[in-house]
Amino acid sequence: MLELRPVCEHCARPLPPDSTEARICSFECTFCADCVDSLLGNVCPNCGGGFVPRPVRPVRNWKGDNYLGKYPAGDQPKHRPVDAQAHARFAAEIGEFPPQRR
Repeated sequence: MLELRPVCEHCARPLPPDSTEARICSFECTFCADCVDSLLGNVCPNCGGGFVPRPVRPVRNWKGDNYLGKYPAGDQPKHRPVDAQAHARFAAEIGEFPPQRR
């Protein structure tokens, strides 16, 4: 079950459960689309993986109690600003490889 983390790990921009601006890697590191595109270059600073849009959990109980009311979003922010220079060096090493080949 995804945590649906509440903020961008870098800039602390709010990313509510219905945000279409949230991006996650396979470890659910969570960043906003602006940080992924402008700072990270689609390279997760924590694991080196790529990012995809985070799914939106349904607000309404359409079927089987699989909705936000039963499985609420996380409320613990993970604010870990990225060192832009260190990330640029890291991303330069692996950024040429597509995420599925890293």
